[in-house]
Amino acid sequence: MSAEDLEKYETDMELQLYREYRDIVRQFTYVVETERRFYLANSVEVHVRGADAETYFEVEMSDAWVWDMYRPARFVKHVRVLTFKDVNVEELDKPDMTLP
Repeated sequence: MSAEDLEKYETDMELQLYREYRDIVRQFTYVVETERRFYLANSVEVHVRGADAETYFEVEMSDAWVWDMYRPARFVKHVRVLTFKDVNVEELDKPDMTLP
C-alpha cells in the first residue's frame, strides 16, 4: 500500500467515524477526553490516585463509545482508563431533545 493509499484510507475512516459520532452523540450524557482517546459515555467516575508521590487518574465509564478508527467494536459496556495526564469530562447539552 502506497503512502497516498494509506492517507486516503485514513481520511475515509475519519469521515466514517465522524458520521457515526454525529448519529449517536445524542444517546450519551458525557464526553470524556484523555490524552489518548475520546469517549462518549452515560456513566463516568474519575478517581484521583497516588503511587510513590505521583498522581494519576483512574477513569471508569460504562455504556460507552470509543473514538478510535482502528477499533472494529467501538461500543463497550465498561471502560477503565489510567492516565497521568489531565482528564476532561463534560456533560452534553441536549436542548433539541424533547419528549413527545
